[in-house]
Amino acid sequence: MPGHRANRLAAIIHREVAMRLRTEIKDHRMTDISVTYVRLNGDLSRAVLEYMPLGGGEVSDDLRAALVDAARALRGPVGRALGIRHAPELLFVPDTHTEEAIRVSQLIARAAAELPSEE
Repeated sequence: MPGHRANRLAAIIHREVAMRLRTEIKDHRMTDISVTYVRLNGDLSRAVLEYMPLGGGEVSDDLRAALVDAARALRGPVGRALGIRHAPELLFVPDTHTEEAIRVSQLIARAAAELPSEE
């Protein structure tokens, strides 16, 4: 269970990465993405950033490569924004939770629509 400090640092990482991806990363392979969730491991050495391409769709190999390069470029600035001695390694992974939640919601709605109405 992450502590208060890890949650606070994750929020700062989320804000900094989202802002810097929009303003500083100029890579033709990069498409617009939404960082949906950030979690830090127990010793704060790695931050896993879940993302989704805006507008949906599949994650291309070019986007994955661009995010690996962006993670390297963003580690220093994000570490300075955190104000901690060792900046966490940034690791981007596609967000599958949101798509799964949408799918489950659609299944529930379909099942509810098929129930006989009580009149």
